Amino acid sequence: MAELETAGFESDLSLFKYDNLEQLPESYRTLTESERTDRITAALGELGDDVIILGHNYQRREIVEHADFIGDSYELSKRAAESDASYVVFAGVTFMAESADIITDPDQTVLLPSMEASCPMAGMAEALQVDAAWEQIENATDNRNIIPVTYMNSYADLKAFCAEQGGLVCTSSNASDAFNWAFERGDAVLFLPDKFLGRNTAAELGYDVDSPAGTDAVAEWDPWDPAGPDASDVSDAEIILWDGYCQVHERFRVKHIKSIRESHDANVVVHPECRRDVVRAADVVGSTSQICDTIANAEPGETWAIGTEVHLANHLQRWHPDVEVVPLCGDACMDCNAMRQIDPNYLTWLLESLADGEVHNAVEVAPQERDRAATALDRMLEL
Repeated sequence: MAELETAGFESDLSLFKYDNLEQLPESYRTLTESERTDRITAALGELGDDVIILGHNYQRREIVEHADFIGDSYELSKRAAESDASYVVFAGVTFMAESADIITDPDQTVLLPSMEASCPMAGMAEALQVDAAWEQIENATDNRNIIPVTYMNSYADLKAFCAEQGGLVCTSSNASDAFNWAFERGDAVLFLPDKFLGRNTAAELGYDVDSPAGTDAVAEWDPWDPAGPDASDVSDAEIILWDGYCQVHERFRVKHIKSIRESHDANVVVHPECRRDVVRAADVVGSTSQICDTIANAEPGETWAIGTEVHLANHLQRWHPDVEVVPLCGDACMDCNAMRQIDPNYLTWLLESLADGEVHNAVEVAPQERDRAATALDRMLEL
């Protein structure tokens, strides 16, 4: 039996700081693409059905070409749960590996090639922060029942917190359903951590978010901004948006849409994590899976500009060569720095170590937290 190495935590909650993990051994740092491809292939041959590799859509080509499945974060977690593999290598970021650990069997081990792959947006709303803010908002409200809803792009401790407070998890595809679920049970929604997805979801539900008149019903809140509204200022809002965002999607601007339409006569599809004005200006808005479906269903010869992480745009161009697929902001489009931490050399090291009986970078959510987070996910699945 392989010896299991797991991350150490600062408390019984899995805050996933991951500052204490070993660096990539020096012998792996200078591998060429052909060397690591050969070695990954050899290691996978030794491991056989004992391992499954999940590649998120935002990973680079050198990662997804080794993946058994490619897709969205929760879609991949479900693939892991359906698998009989003993080891699940998640080429994504930490919250994704956590979600996979929550829904897979106890005898399955989830591994992350690099523990440095931590989503910045998830880090904008850690449970200890939210717990302190929750006390502020509860003290400021007059017996109103606020239901917390957290985006899938959050850590397990926040998912657990939301379950404990009567809330649930959502994806970008079912956020409006999650809001409706919350309103059936409470007076207001606290949405975490992505204010742009929250604002776009509020608009989908009919809220006026595009004029100053709508600010009373939908309010943004940063509990630690002394110049911003305090808890009492937002306590009457029906939707309270935590002041977090995706560092990739928030960079897109309407000027990028205007420019790409002029230069390429392109249709534009963007992710709902984008700013409100960008979403309004786009032709299609949808999750990563919906973006993929849009290109898959496009007519040959059409041009589509993709407003999401640049690697997905590159994948879609390879997968659908009869459609012209371009990044929305051209060469200025960002890749996700957290995803980039999953370097192919790390994948080589992880798999070769596993073939030698050494298990590194195992992601384990604390049992009590795991159960509560699973409750939040189960509520989402009932939508």
